[in-house]
Amino acid sequence: MTVTRRARPVSGRHTHWPLCRRCSGIALDLGSARTRAWIAGRGMVLDVPTVTFPGNGAIHPIQRGTIIDTAGTARMLDRLLGHRMPRFGRPLVVVTAPVLDGLAFRTEARTAVEILRPRAVITVPGARAVALAAGADDAKPLLVVDIGAHLTEVVLLSGGAVTDARRTALGTADLGDGTPPERITDAVVEMVTAMLRQDRTSVTRTALRRGVLLSGGGALRP
Repeated sequence: MTVTRRARPVSGRHTHWPLCRRCSGIALDLGSARTRAWIAGRGMVLDVPTVTFPGNGAIHPIQRGTIIDTAGTARMLDRLLGHRMPRFGRPLVVVTAPVLDGLAFRTEARTAVEILRPRAVITVPGARAVALAAGADDAKPLLVVDIGAHLTEVVLLSGGAVTDARRTALGTADLGDGTPPERITDAVVEMVTAMLRQDRTSVTRTALRRGVLLSGGGALRP
């Protein structure tokens, strides 16, 4: 896969009067298929396809959980959220990140988000964000299975931190054309089994007894 080098986003003035003058925080979920945004005090304000239009066609700047076009991601955020930013304030921006993409995703995400002129950018592992949003106690062992459009992650949380994680480049967008849903099911079972085999403690078993927290677009499929 060709990775586009980071490009410094070109900042621009927003001519519209801000729609959230008092907002102090924005949460972003930059998914391969959809981009979602929440603004403090207003809830979800955005749930749209992750796509940018640099010319005559559409480009997907995030693929398989990886930002492959940072400048394109910045343009998308500016188009979707620029007019919602406070004219004089600088919001705190929280971005969820795939657990196993590590520094690469966080670096590219921070660069893209600079177009929104944040006062600070915080990246949070996606699985931990899911646990917090669901009101689950992540201090106790918790297994999160996040089935996205292009990526599936199995993450073990304990003590409020990620203790183990597995991923496969397979998601709901791959279904059809000879790829049955069982492919994802089998992949999840394989990853959980590997966790159990390598866990010399009882943390994984405790999490399984508690139940699996399912998230992502795949959570909506039967």
